[in-house]
Amino acid sequence: MKNIFKIIMLIAVQVIAIISCSSDDSTINTTETEENEETVEEEETVTELHPAFAAFNTEATTIFLDGNHVVIETTGLPNHETVYWGEGHTLYKDEPNVQVTPSIMSSNNNEITISVDATPNLTGSTVATELGTVGIAVSGASIFNDQEGGGPLSQAAASLDWTGAHIGPGVYHYHLEPKAFTNDDDKLVGILRDGIFIYGRKCNSTSTYPTDLDASGGHTSTTQYTEGEEEYHYHIINELYSNTGSYLAFAGPYQGY
Repeated sequence: MKNIFKIIMLIAVQVIAIISCSSDDSTINTTETEENEETVEEEETVTELHPAFAAFNTEATTIFLDGNHVVIETTGLPNHETVYWGEGHTLYKDEPNVQVTPSIMSSNNNEITISVDATPNLTGSTVATELGTVGIAVSGASIFNDQEGGGPLSQAAASLDWTGAHIGPGVYHYHLEPKAFTNDDDKLVGILRDGIFIYGRKCNSTSTYPTDLDASGGHTSTTQYTEGEEEYHYHIINELYSNTGSYLAFAGPYQGY
């Protein structure tokens, strides 16, 4: 009888141990499942383009989603008048005071493609701009920063057309407030390489110049494209730049990397 009792007790202990292990495994699996669900939620793919992309020149740009990135392919050719179209073009504008560099039509490398985050990474880190294209404007042309060939933009001010743009190197691009589509107003200027949109000098949420801009010219408020939701975005800073008599389009740093 003692032996039978010992056997029964041994079996009971083993059963309890198995139940305990099963319970522990269940807890671990539940926790792991929750963590995996959170990871999937964080990596959820964006399925729709931001409404602001509807303002871009469809004749020059092709814009589409690629996972969590937005790809912008552009001819680089703007849909407005400028002396840089060259005489004979329907959009040629006579600007006798502009020291013209080569025309758009003689340049063979206006096309450019950039990929930006569909959801900008606003974690607080900033990145300085570099020479070349820092963004794409709604016209389809490039946006550059406040430098010209590694030096100050003021040295090239004479070559800027009526809308704050010129060619050199290669692509037609804006350095200043592009008056062809935003002139002391709240209209969309374009999107920058960090995935953040940039607007004119005024803010749609107040119809006046914002007073809470950070070092990049950005702040968080509603825009005409956010349906009442607040969103971080840039503005052209309302400060005249050097001897140009106009306003820099964007000098940086980026806030969305």
